[in-house]
Amino acid sequence: MSLALLWVFLPLVAVAWGQYGGYGYPYQQYHDYSDDGWVNLNRQGFSYQCPHGQVVVAVRSIFSKKEGSDRQWNYACMPTSQSLGEPTECWWEEINRAGMEWYQTCSNNGLVAGFQSRYFESVLDREWQFYCCRYSKRCPYSCWMTTEYPGHYGEDMDMVSYDYDYYMRGATTTFSAVERDRQWKFIMCRMTNYDCEFENV
Repeated sequence: MSLALLWVFLPLVAVAWGQYGGYGYPYQQYHDYSDDGWVNLNRQGFSYQCPHGQVVVAVRSIFSKKEGSDRQWNYACMPTSQSLGEPTECWWEEINRAGMEWYQTCSNNGLVAGFQSRYFESVLDREWQFYCCRYSKRCPYSCWMTTEYPGHYGEDMDMVSYDYDYYMRGATTTFSAVERDRQWKFIMCRMTNYDCEFENV
């Protein structure tokens, strides 16, 4: 399926899911993104947060070797299940340094609701922070990692979560000192429908 068709049909799938099979999702489209909606220019920092009560469900990126081996980024958000309720607190996680591999999940069982990044010319890479939101005392379970995005360094990146029972909790990344690019695996989890006593799972 071409990427153009994906961008046409994804909002329709989200609406149909919300109407007919969304397990408590309200009838509402996610915060959409498009080709001209990049949140950053190459070599510039950015801060992106989903609207209140929504979490990141898609990540899109294009790579430019001539623009400092940097990427432009775009995100899509969608409301969480009504069973989770409203976020009880949100925060920025610790910074993941440029030029290094890293693994991070939101602390306090939080879900990823945004990204913040700053570019460093000296290493041709970015540092990253997750914006996380906690929903009462709900806990993650049945977690798994996506495949690598992009599939190869330097390629375009399109990660879309089609299973709205799973939420992004973090990521692990590898960094190529040769290609000056990253590959990402996103950590996806289901969340309990009840409060639990574990503060960080």
